[in-house]
Amino acid sequence: MTELNRVHMNGLRATEAVGRLSGLQAAADELGVTVGAVSQHVARLEAALARPVFVRTSRGLVATEFGRTFLARLTSGFAELEGALKSARYDRANILTVSVAPVLASKWLVPRLARFSALHPDITLRLDASVTLVDPDASDVDAAIRVGDGNWPGVTKTFLLPQDIFPVCAPALANRLRVPLDLTNAPIIRDANSTLKWSTWLAPFGINEDQLADGHSFTDAALCLDAAIAGQGVMLAWQTLAQYAIGAGQLVAPFPQRAATGLGYWAVTSSSQSLARKTRAFITWLKAELDETRLAFP
Repeated sequence: MTELNRVHMNGLRATEAVGRLSGLQAAADELGVTVGAVSQHVARLEAALARPVFVRTSRGLVATEFGRTFLARLTSGFAELEGALKSARYDRANILTVSVAPVLASKWLVPRLARFSALHPDITLRLDASVTLVDPDASDVDAAIRVGDGNWPGVTKTFLLPQDIFPVCAPALANRLRVPLDLTNAPIIRDANSTLKWSTWLAPFGINEDQLADGHSFTDAALCLDAAIAGQGVMLAWQTLAQYAIGAGQLVAPFPQRAATGLGYWAVTSSSQSLARKTRAFITWLKAELDETRLAFP
C-alpha cells in the first residue's frame, strides 16, 4: 500500500465527503471542520495526485471525468473501512473479559461455562487468570471475581457468597476419621501460600493447630487438592475449590462442620461506568451458580 504514503488521509476523507455530499458545506458539517479546512484538504490532495478531482465553477465543485471514477472508489473504500470498524466495535461489545484467580477458574468456573454459553450464546468470555487487584477503569477487564473482605475503595462491589472452610480427603482416608481429634493422627496437606488457618476450623473442638501431623506442603491450592484426591492426606478446603471433586466422589468432607473465614466472593466492577448488558448477565448468572454451590454445603 505504498500509494497511501503519498497522500494524507484527511485529504482523502475530505475529498470523498465533498463528492458524496455534493458540496463543501455538507462535507464540513459531517467532518466537524470548517469549509476552509475542507477546501484546503481537497487542494492538497489534488496537488499530491497531480491532477484535478473537481472543476471549480460558479455552482461549486463539479467532479472531473477522472474525479467521478476516483470518488466512487474512495466511497467504496471508506465504506469497507467503516464496516471493519463497526465489526470491531460489535465484537468488543460481545466479548466479556473477566479477571479471576487461577484456582477458582480451573476448579469451579471453567466447568460451568457451558451453562453460561447456553443462556447467552451471543457473549464470548475471555478469562484473565490473575489474583492481582484490577482497576476496571484502567484496563479492559469488565468484571473481576475476588475473595476478600470487600474493602476495596473506588470500585463497585457485588457480594456473591461467604467463604467457609472445612477438611476434605479421599474416601479411603475418611474411614479413619470419626471425630475431629482423629485429624491429629492423619497426614495434613498444607498450602504454604494460603492465609487460611486450620486453627479457624479446629478451635471449636479445643484442638490446637500444632497438634496436627506433618504432611506434604505445596504453594498452590490446586496442587493441594490433587494430593488430597490421590489419598496423600487431609487438606483445608472451601466450597468452590472442593465442590466438583466431592460431587465426583473423588473427595469427601468427613465432618459436617463449616467455619466462616470472614471473607467472601465479590464481583468487582467500575464505579464510574454503568454496567453493560453482558456484565449484568454474567454477574446474575454467577450469583445463581454460587447460590447453588452454597446449597451444596449446608
